[in-house]
Amino acid sequence: MIKLPDAPSIFFKTILSHCQVLTKSLRFWTTSLSLLLLFVSIIVSAGGNFTLDPAILNAAEKKYGADARRNLLAWQQFIQDDDSSDDRQKLERVNVFFNKITFVSDIIHWSKKDYWATPIEFIASDGGDCEDFALAKYFTLKLIGVAEEKLHLTYVKALNINQAHMVLTYYEKPGAVPLILDNLIDAIEPANKRTDLLPVYTFNGSGLWLAKERGKGNLVGKSDRLKLWNDLLDRMPAGLK
Repeated sequence: MIKLPDAPSIFFKTILSHCQVLTKSLRFWTTSLSLLLLFVSIIVSAGGNFTLDPAILNAAEKKYGADARRNLLAWQQFIQDDDSSDDRQKLERVNVFFNKITFVSDIIHWSKKDYWATPIEFIASDGGDCEDFALAKYFTLKLIGVAEEKLHLTYVKALNINQAHMVLTYYEKPGAVPLILDNLIDAIEPANKRTDLLPVYTFNGSGLWLAKERGKGNLVGKSDRLKLWNDLLDRMPAGLK
């Protein structure tokens, strides 16, 4: 008599075999995915993934001329090449890069009394006023890895020229004396040494503060109270905000 195979036993052995194959496959893909994510995170942290959309370059060249494309590609390369070891080096590099651009008043450059240019507009047109310098530095430092909560756009009264002025302030930690990035001078100095600047208010993407002496001051509202800030964000490419 021929002994028939035990059907339930064969069935479960087959299922077990398939499960083992599936487990090995899942381990392979999980490992591969982890390696891929690690690779992507390295690229992102190094800033090497920053690439301007060709449509932005084409539009800038059409509007501002061939120099606009060269200027924007130089900015792209500047971001991609950043290998600064700490925030202070990033601040120095960014301050030097932008302070080479020509200062031009809004009424002359944009035919408007007050206009906040995006970094694309500022760099492509190779000119702008104090707000444009401060904003370009702010967004560029964010792109190369400086935490937004450390960066604030600060309105001051520039006593030496007796007019309203904007600078970028950097707080190493909450409550610290901020460093001032200014287009009027190339040196980055702590606020307590800039006796020529009288702070009025400061803000970033998360809030708006009244200046208190030379610190950040008391939170008084959201930065969306600033119409020019909202208009600027509406014109900013999504990847730069």
